[in-house]
Amino acid sequence: MRYATIAVMASLVLASCDGQPAPPANQAAIEVRSAEQDQLHKLDALNLAIALKRAIYDAKLVCRRVTDAGFIGKFQNLDMWMARCDDGKDWAIFAGPDGSAQVRDCADLPGTGVPECKIKTRPKGSFDGSPAPKS
Repeated sequence: MRYATIAVMASLVLASCDGQPAPPANQAAIEVRSAEQDQLHKLDALNLAIALKRAIYDAKLVCRRVTDAGFIGKFQNLDMWMARCDDGKDWAIFAGPDGSAQVRDCADLPGTGVPECKIKTRPKGSFDGSPAPKS
């Protein structure tokens, strides 16, 4: 009786697949973004430093002053940023589409599959509030 029930269920499952179109091989990826992610890209250097420092502090980590920062790139559905603090420590900050931020020590990232902490885009202005040098 048990084997008959299993056989009937298996044939029903297989029969339900007949005539069903297969999912498309190349489905378009849907990107979900938050206003917070977009706003970080619009900040000048001083305000980006404040935002990244706040994320570091919220993670219960220490950074007295951000001396350099910028956008690294996208990693999965996260925007990856880097902040260098005045103690020489580099932090990777991952901004999520839900407004969250995750902070990791850049020294811990090699070998994890996460991009290296190398800034690709820096904001305009200076990190100490002084006028940026003219180029």
